[in-house]
Amino acid sequence: MSGHSKWANIKHKKEKTDAQKGKIFTKLGREIAIAVKQGGSDPAGNSRLSDIIAKAKAANVPNDNIMRSIKKAAGDTDQASYEEIAYEGYGSGGVAVIVETLTDNRNRTAGDIRHFFDKYGGNLGTTGCVSFMFNKKGLILIEKDEEKAPGKEGQEEQEEKVMSDAIEAGAEDFSSGDGYYEVITEPADFSEIRKKLEEKGYAFADASLAMIPTTWVRTESDEQKDLMEKLIEHLEDLDDVQNVWHNWETDE
Repeated sequence: MSGHSKWANIKHKKEKTDAQKGKIFTKLGREIAIAVKQGGSDPAGNSRLSDIIAKAKAANVPNDNIMRSIKKAAGDTDQASYEEIAYEGYGSGGVAVIVETLTDNRNRTAGDIRHFFDKYGGNLGTTGCVSFMFNKKGLILIEKDEEKAPGKEGQEEQEEKVMSDAIEAGAEDFSSGDGYYEVITEPADFSEIRKKLEEKGYAFADASLAMIPTTWVRTESDEQKDLMEKLIEHLEDLDDVQNVWHNWETDE
C-alpha cells in the first residue's frame, strides 16, 4: 500500500505559501465563510466546515482566528457572494495546471489568470482540457517523528503503526514521503477518515481535498523550469486563487 510520493511533487506549493501567513489566513477565512453560508456554523453538522477547520489548523491558523471567522460568517448577511470557479490550462513544457478560485468578480479573476498564463509561456484552456489527467482525492499528511528518523531505532515501527491506523480508518493508499506519511482517501471518505485519525491522536501537517495527477510531466530546460516556477508563484499570490494544482514533476 505504498508507491509514488504524491506530496513530493506538490510540496513546494505549501512551502511557498507558508511564507505568506496573512494571505493564507485570509483565503481560509473565505473558505470558512462559504462553508458556513452553505451548511451552517456548527462543524458537527457541516462536514465541509469541519474539513476546512482541520485544514486551517494544519496551516497553523490560531483557533481564535478560526472561531472569529465562523462567527463573522454566521452573522454577516451582507457578505460578498463568492463563486467557486476552476480554470484549466497548460504551463511551459506542456505541464497541466488547474487553478481553483473563490471570486466575487469572475471577469477580474479570469483576466488576472489569463495574464499570467500568457506572460509565463502557458495557455489558458477550456473547462475539462486538463482535469481528466487528475483524480480528486483526500490528502492527509502526518509529519514524521524526527526522533525516529531513518536509521534510528523505532522508525520502522512508527511507519507500520501509522500505516496500520490509516488502513483501519479506511484509507485508499498510504506512502512514506520526504518527512511525511501520506494518507490518500476517496473524497467521500475524507472527513470520516480524518476524524478517526484525529481521535487516535494524530496531528496533521496538511489535511485537504487535492487534485492528484495520474501522469507527471518534466520540464526539459532551465527556461521552462523558471517559467513554471513564476507561473505558479504569481497564480498563488492572487487573492482570488485558493489552490493551484499541476502535474509538474520536479527533482525537489
